[in-house]
Amino acid sequence: MNADHVPTAITVHQASRTLELSYGEQSYQLPFEFLRVYSPSAEVRGHGPGQEVLQTGKRNVEIKAIEPVGHYAIRPLFSDGHDSGIYSWDLLHSFCLNQQGMWEAYLRQLEAAGYTRESGRDQASGNTQRHGCAN
Repeated sequence: MNADHVPTAITVHQASRTLELSYGEQSYQLPFEFLRVYSPSAEVRGHGPGQEVLQTGKRNVEIKAIEPVGHYAIRPLFSDGHDSGIYSWDLLHSFCLNQQGMWEAYLRQLEAAGYTRESGRDQASGNTQRHGCAN
């Protein structure tokens, strides 16, 4: 863990649904939706390359609580029941620095799969037709 990656303050902004991380004079705001769709949990990331699960319908997700994990991470408890992601300080700092590119990549993945930010896994947008069994 890089000591420069440990935030000096963490603020949950419920109205704007953002988590503010401060590093001295610099601060970043990460949307709850971003944190949820990029959860480091095995449920989202899988257990190896190619096992990632695209998260859909998370636009209005909220963070209900945040629990510390030792001295190296936090564990947000999301309103959709997801609570298995452990976000290390290094990971959160990386999210702060790479948020824009990561977000654009996520939006491209959603569009390619035929989903919108509002639609859930069982509600594809009108862009694709589905036949037979659901995924």
